[in-house]
Amino acid sequence: MQHILIIDDEEKLRTLTARIIRLEGFEVTEAGDCRTGIKKLEQQEFSVVLCDVKLPDGNGVDLTKIIKEKAPYAEVILLTAYGNIPDGVQAIKNGAFDYIVKGDDNNKIIPLIHRAIEKATLSKQVAHLESRLEKKYSFDGIIGNSKAIKEAILLAERVAATDATVLLTGETGTGKEVFANAIHQNSTRKSKGFVAINCAAFSHDLLESEMFGHVAGAFTGAMKDKKGLFEEANGGTIFLDELGEMALDLQAKLLRVLESGEFIKVGESKVTKVDVRIVAATNRDLLSEIEAGKFRQDLYYRLSIFQIKLPSLRERVADIDLLANFFIKSFNAKTGRQLKGMQPDYLQALKLHTWPGNIRELKNVIERSVILETSDMLTVNTLPFDIVNEATAATGNNQDKTLSAFSLAASEKVQIQKVLNYTNGNKAEAARLLGIGIATLYRKIEEYKIA
Repeated sequence: MQHILIIDDEEKLRTLTARIIRLEGFEVTEAGDCRTGIKKLEQQEFSVVLCDVKLPDGNGVDLTKIIKEKAPYAEVILLTAYGNIPDGVQAIKNGAFDYIVKGDDNNKIIPLIHRAIEKATLSKQVAHLESRLEKKYSFDGIIGNSKAIKEAILLAERVAATDATVLLTGETGTGKEVFANAIHQNSTRKSKGFVAINCAAFSHDLLESEMFGHVAGAFTGAMKDKKGLFEEANGGTIFLDELGEMALDLQAKLLRVLESGEFIKVGESKVTKVDVRIVAATNRDLLSEIEAGKFRQDLYYRLSIFQIKLPSLRERVADIDLLANFFIKSFNAKTGRQLKGMQPDYLQALKLHTWPGNIRELKNVIERSVILETSDMLTVNTLPFDIVNEATAATGNNQDKTLSAFSLAASEKVQIQKVLNYTNGNKAEAARLLGIGIATLYRKIEEYKIA
């Protein structure tokens, strides 16, 4: 139920207004002066405050500012016996939702309250989402207690408050975009946009257009002007992932942006100027790329003002337990499962794996296990075969809970059938969840005679 506060020293009018509002299904609290009204605000949360302009111990226009400070999501509707433009203007400046005349505008109060409640509700929802985003992309949201990840977080925290360009290096799947987001959310630019682009996902011409924009007629199919992502990110941060895949001529244009904040759209002659912070990432060895003539040395030095190497999962084995449990909880929420955790041999197998795909691979493995597991704890029977075999080879244990060749084949058939059922026969998705190629899946379907 929505709560409304009425602050008015005219008791009869206040009581009448309260009765009308209660008939609409709202809960109403009354106050006869500023002091009592402020006290009520401190005791309870209100969606809307109806406030008289002239009160025994103050002015409603001035009180509006205090109300918005104490209850930022509450909307204030000011009521006055004699409206005047200066008061109305100041009321809006102080944060009032509206300013109406008593008597003349009585029929407007209920619709006005409904509109004010809609705005108050939306403001609270936006604030809640922003809070969740800040938490999700804060450094506190990066999981791990190992020395390697803590050192990377410390460097990122130090550079976040500056405007320095950052180069994130490390293997695929180590969380470079998570770090880029955290740097942005902890910078002075966090109120502006964070724009990400994967440089490997576009052809040369399309990447140039995506980054810098184009004008109508610049090329076949360019029917109208288009803003590039640098322009969209003006005032904020742009994240250039897989930077090592960018062609040399585009590298030259990127260098110009870094040096002067200027670029020219495709098909245009005039210069566009932007204020953008660049966070770039690559899994390539850029010094080797420079020697091979595939990356500009001057661009490298401009980008690597502040370089952070993100550790691979092999370098932070101690964090696997934390990460795996985080993903279990996440997939529990998505699938409605109530898995309690992992059996010890399951966790041991995870720690013995080399994780070429790093955190991204671990996430996919946990998702697969959550789908396949029939008990309340993850067991080795739900792990991909390469991880089980790797653990078996590392421990030299072919007995007990590790799988023999015969039981492996039987288990493999059951697991493939389960995943195909889960994906409703979608073989490409099943292959992804099983961690095998689509051709391998077709071969095994034929081998095991799976319908």
